[in-house]
Amino acid sequence: MNPKAQTIDTRKFSEAAPLTDREEARRYLNGELPLYDLFARAAAVREQYFGKAVRVHILDNIQNGRCPEDCGYCAQRRSAGSGVQEYPMKSEEEIFADAQAAKDGGAYRFCMVTSGTGPSTNSTAKLSSLIERITNELGLKVCLSAGLVDAAKAQRLAEAGLDRYNHNLNTSETHYGDICTTHTFADRVQTMETLSAAGVGLCSGVIAGLGETAADLVEAAYALKALRVISIPVNFFIPVPGHAITNPQQLTPEYCLRALTVFRLINPDSEIRIAAGREGHLRSLQAMALMVANSLFADGYLNVKGSNMRETLQLISDAGFVAEASGELSAPEAAPAYSADSLPGLLKYPKPG
Repeated sequence: MNPKAQTIDTRKFSEAAPLTDREEARRYLNGELPLYDLFARAAAVREQYFGKAVRVHILDNIQNGRCPEDCGYCAQRRSAGSGVQEYPMKSEEEIFADAQAAKDGGAYRFCMVTSGTGPSTNSTAKLSSLIERITNELGLKVCLSAGLVDAAKAQRLAEAGLDRYNHNLNTSETHYGDICTTHTFADRVQTMETLSAAGVGLCSGVIAGLGETAADLVEAAYALKALRVISIPVNFFIPVPGHAITNPQQLTPEYCLRALTVFRLINPDSEIRIAAGREGHLRSLQAMALMVANSLFADGYLNVKGSNMRETLQLISDAGFVAEASGELSAPEAAPAYSADSLPGLLKYPKPG
């Protein structure tokens, strides 16, 4: 059984100033400065604000496909032809059952995601009802990702008790037109400012590997700082079938680690989440990344599979951290790697006979 971190973070907005400047951050990302220096600084900051806790989030794709937007990285974009299953918004009972399962599995926060430009008035009412029910009946924190919203919808969601709203910037303003044409970077910023004004905490991050420069990634990190974003998922691009990114980068585990550390130093008191692509891009450095990041997803992402809850809790435990979660955790007790029974079978040159 994994111990469960009991810290309760009620902050809605980031307040701490950046601990690095743009030029130094760019040089770290480009590999011009040693990783160990950057890593040690970022690990100390992570320890200062979050101790040994790691927040585990469960993402529920409650409405899939049929999106009119053309975000080049997304399997649900219009005309993607990605082969993902399309379905309308799940029923309230289905979503509530998913939230219950997330709580029972040990999730710290339940993240509901819809496809589309933004919710209708009726969808906003349904989502608000769900937020109230999940919050009050399950005591589970809720994050919603539903696209662009206006002030009236933001206020309704805030009144329902929404903990956080996710709306990723994804890249810098300069680079945004290269990955999407149906809405702008400014549209996304406007939605975030509207929700912030309504008192809803912000979750917003990036996708590394979309053909951006190191300077683009740094600018995105500073844009998130300016918006006082308290939760930052750092995704690593997964080239899903049907994507429209023309020059995706080949990301290395070291580069991904550098990106996480730069986001930690620019946003010291924000929750930094190792999001989509961690398994394939960080590979053997996943546990090391937890020394600078304090959050991750379990049980997959929007349309791509990922490590299940058991594997995720084992990763956290093996790295010497504790899961900050809701409900009782059921982390596996790892069997000894070497035991009296297994050692004979491991001999490289066993005695014949």
